[in-house]
Amino acid sequence: MTKSPRALAKQAFRLAQEALPAYSSARSRKDYTQHQLFAMLALKTFFKTDYRGVVHLFRDFSELQQDLKLTKVPHYSTLCYAAQRLLKKGRLSASSSVPPRPQPTAA
Repeated sequence: MTKSPRALAKQAFRLAQEALPAYSSARSRKDYTQHQLFAMLALKTFFKTDYRGVVHLFRDFSELQQDLKLTKVPHYSTLCYAAQRLLKKGRLSASSSVPPRPQPTAA
């Protein structure tokens, strides 16, 4: 576990590159990759802030923008939609690996 936001951002970005496609759709606008959005969401959790708060952090710290190769900072709603999309995918894969619960038998 690291206490450095830049180290966390770089690690989350690298892991997202290994696990996620660059874009969620072939028709995506391609403003931001899923890798960048995932890393920003990781920093949102790291700083225990909301979507608007993490956007302001990225506006204030150009080093974080450079680490994630951002040419511009997304609107907070972009992060909100990305979180819904990425978490939905995570729940589907996690729930498929959980065995069903045994049903109680009637006595």
